[in-house]
Amino acid sequence: MLLFWPFLVFGFLTRSFAGVTRFMLWMIGYPLVAALYLFGVLYLVYGLRAGRYDLARIHAMPERSIVLDRTGTEIGRIHGEKRSVVPLRHVAEDFRKAILAREDERFYQHGAFDTIGILRAAIMNLRGKRQGASTISQQLVSDVFGLKRGESRGDIVRQIDRKLLEIAIAIRVESVYAKDEILEAYINQINWGRQIRGIGEASRIYFEKHPAELGLAESALLAGIVRGPDSFNPFRSMDAATRERDTTLDRMTAAGVISRDQADAAKREPVVVRPEWRRAARESFAMDAIRRDLEIILEKEDIALGGLEITTTLDLRVQETAEKAIDAKLREIERMPGYRHTTRERWNKTRREDRGAPDYLQGAAVVVENRTGGILAVVGGRDAGESRFNRAKDAKRQIGSIFKPFVYLSAFDAGLRPDSPVSDGPIEPGEIRRGGRWRPQNSDGTFGGIEPASYGLIRSRNTMSVRVGNHAGIANVKQLAMMAGFSTPMPENPSSFLGSWEATPWEVASAYTIFPNDGIRFRTYLISQIKDRDGNVLYTTLPMSYPAADGGSAQSVSRILTEVTSRGTASSIPRLGFDKSCGGKTGTTNDFKDAWFAGYTSSLSCAVWVGFDNPKTIIQRGFGSVLSLPVWVEIMKTADRLGYKAGKLHSRDRRVAVNLCRLSGKRATAGCEAAGTAFADEVQAETAPEETDLCPIHPARAAAVDPVVAATGSSPSAPLRAIPIQEEADIPLRAVPVEE
Repeated sequence: MLLFWPFLVFGFLTRSFAGVTRFMLWMIGYPLVAALYLFGVLYLVYGLRAGRYDLARIHAMPERSIVLDRTGTEIGRIHGEKRSVVPLRHVAEDFRKAILAREDERFYQHGAFDTIGILRAAIMNLRGKRQGASTISQQLVSDVFGLKRGESRGDIVRQIDRKLLEIAIAIRVESVYAKDEILEAYINQINWGRQIRGIGEASRIYFEKHPAELGLAESALLAGIVRGPDSFNPFRSMDAATRERDTTLDRMTAAGVISRDQADAAKREPVVVRPEWRRAARESFAMDAIRRDLEIILEKEDIALGGLEITTTLDLRVQETAEKAIDAKLREIERMPGYRHTTRERWNKTRREDRGAPDYLQGAAVVVENRTGGILAVVGGRDAGESRFNRAKDAKRQIGSIFKPFVYLSAFDAGLRPDSPVSDGPIEPGEIRRGGRWRPQNSDGTFGGIEPASYGLIRSRNTMSVRVGNHAGIANVKQLAMMAGFSTPMPENPSSFLGSWEATPWEVASAYTIFPNDGIRFRTYLISQIKDRDGNVLYTTLPMSYPAADGGSAQSVSRILTEVTSRGTASSIPRLGFDKSCGGKTGTTNDFKDAWFAGYTSSLSCAVWVGFDNPKTIIQRGFGSVLSLPVWVEIMKTADRLGYKAGKLHSRDRRVAVNLCRLSGKRATAGCEAAGTAFADEVQAETAPEETDLCPIHPARAAAVDPVVAATGSSPSAPLRAIPIQEEADIPLRAVPVEE
């Protein structure tokens, strides 16, 4: 009985009326009471259900995060939904009129639901013309909360339930937000097909414009295709999109928001959309590296919500130059006589189902700013769309002779000097600690006599470099490699002196910065600042540095590396068009499987690698100076023009004049003068021998030179040459890289 109290109350109130009058009141009143009763029940039930939805989600829309280079140029967009939230005031007035005319003409006159619209839609549907009556508020809550999810056509009960819940939530929304706020949320939530969300992305992707720049015809087209974005979008069917545009213009005319002349003029405008070749999303190795850093820096929730402004250290101009330089050089290599592998062009012409993984020649490059550690460019291959493997960061390849400078640096730290005499003769069994009977060869198959240590690096002599490494000690070289930035531990094996181990181009480029930086290494980084959608700074970082090696020793190696670029294995640099001060080292591994060049100017360091993912001979005589060095030159020439000037290296270098002994490298004595081994030289103040650090080979007074000592060099500072030591057990040695 309690459930029927409204009917009992109505019957009690009408009992005093006469029979006919009372009957008429019952015929009208009871259905009305039933309707009000039903409305009350529905209001209670759906009101309670609607209360469970968090209205904050209306404006908490996941959007794309924008990635900028150091100049503020957009590199790309990542994470979140394919959306960029745009305030209503920044949207063209024509679009606002168009979307209201098309979707909810009376938006500003009605509440959460439109009674007139519902009656009109009912009449149209009875006439066989399907028409909806959902208001913009209803469409917004349905989209935000996914109310249609799982709903199938023909399921009338579920559709009615969803509509009632939709209205209930819309009533809550209208009670909390102003009309303009609702409209702003709606136009940023609309699905425009191709996973495009919101007016910002739709305007950018379809017309390459900001929403504020949309004209009347463009606005009408975007508003028109909303009801069927996958069917009517202009990329798929220009005729269908144009038809929807014209229909929207007619509705705008009927609504009185534009004149007929304006509509006709807009219909005559040609539809100009983004060209087809710019529609496909372009994968990027740089963006891959940025994603990785973001996963370390930010919480997953921040990444998913998006809407961030991410400023990076990249320079898009240098990045694009590096990408083009690598592909151009590799295409040139693929056309060389004697090249017998699949070319990228041939791979692309193969049917997609027959291709398999890309097996054509690849390359990688990393460019680092010396004085900050900021990465200017990172190229992990020829096309990230064809292969996502980022060779710049993930490809550990045998580094060959580009590691030799670090061996010499460690030896200089241990007292060796650039002019210290070192033997270029054959390695004798037992001469090299832990080397057993290992006898590496020089790349040209010849041996030489006693030469200054610098000669061994300039000419990339394997035998001299091994002796220099032996002087430094494996443990010291390994420690220096780690300090320089090689995260891959160097194997404690004498062949490691010749780069028989593996590292990535990223590690190599970072490590080489210690030479122009006088032994200082800056932590490499890609992301300099992150802001949220409100402009609040979530993350920022400054350059961080530490001393990786002795400054004087680093300068000594650097001066030798500048000679490598003028009269050594990289002497072709001026001929290739780069005549600025620079240093660097080529590297080529056995059977010409890996070609490297790592070098630097006063501003930048850059490492370039060329090879196959599955190592094999690239081409006979495919030295680093032939395959990789030209790419480095193109990158550095462009960078210099862009303001990363190649100035004088080691401008703080201070040199002093000293008399030295050619045999020991120590300060010359009268005995050295008598033996004819004394010479005058200018050396760095930091590495000059102390006044008391006299030649131990020759007596301080002019006296005859001990022929045994002079011949064998048994003194600790004597020439590094074939002197057998107690032989240790043989240990496995990797193939020794060659060098041109």
